[in-house]
Amino acid sequence: MAPSPSDPVAVIGASGALGFGLAVRLAAARVPIAIGSRDETRAQETAERARATIPDGQFSAHDNAGAAEAAHTVILSVPFRNQAEIVHNLAQALAPGQLLIDATVPLAAAVGGKATRTLGIWQGAAAEQAREMAPEGVRCADCGRLEMARITESLTALLIAVNARYKAHAGVRLAGLPDPVWE
Repeated sequence: MAPSPSDPVAVIGASGALGFGLAVRLAAARVPIAIGSRDETRAQETAERARATIPDGQFSAHDNAGAAEAAHTVILSVPFRNQAEIVHNLAQALAPGQLLIDATVPLAAAVGGKATRTLGIWQGAAAEQAREMAPEGVRCADCGRLEMARITESLTALLIAVNARYKAHAGVRLAGLPDPVWE
């Protein structure tokens, strides 16, 4: 079952800076957002803050499992230290064919280190760790082998260091590619 443009997107971790930014940008593009949090009261507060930012946006508040069940696409935007627990707890709420987008990066800041360093992960990348814990049937978009995630995750630490040094908003852009083809 392919999502329609009016299907909500769940943002797990929308109370954090990354998740909130993703939620309001998607809502500004008229995508309904299901905000997920471990604490439903916090999800309500985040939805109210998002409505204040995007008054005509569509936001609903849920616990994490409720948000995942309400959407065809689930974006996980949580700190690395919480990723394993949250994916484990979401496993029963995720359905075959759902798209799980994991924005987790294993920054050393998760264990008291610097945000300009990454942690070594047994599976190789946070995305590979999430894939091991997610149920069978969660679909993926083909961006190459999943083991490439360790490279893209490391770019986050590099960009944090560059942006801190130069007080900039540097990023990475892949140009000249054809329109994406989703499985």
